[in-house]
Amino acid sequence: MATNRSRRLRKKLCVDEFQELGFELNLGFKEDLSDEAIDAFLDAFLAEAMDANGLDYVGGDDFGLVCKATRGSVSEEQRAAVEAWLKGRSELTNIEVSPLLDAWYPEKPVNPAS
Repeated sequence: MATNRSRRLRKKLCVDEFQELGFELNLGFKEDLSDEAIDAFLDAFLAEAMDANGLDYVGGDDFGLVCKATRGSVSEEQRAAVEAWLKGRSELTNIEVSPLLDAWYPEKPVNPAS
């Protein structure tokens, strides 16, 4: 791929100074949890952890990616707030929150300026 891209193209591709950061979640639910309890947890998660912090969640019940609801990057403070909210929930037995990563190209390293 060409490395000499125009500012406009870098912005469209979300690369270099326009890199957008997010993080992955991997959740483990208690074995005896009903489907209704999982649905109630997910509703609360979307309202209290995602919407309240200006974030969006893409994925399934137990694994997904968290990114900013508008254009831009998730901050370390937002990541920590979601992790703290999850740790306060009794429905979960396992919580894995990844470090911030490139939301568009997860295999690429995070730019130091991001």
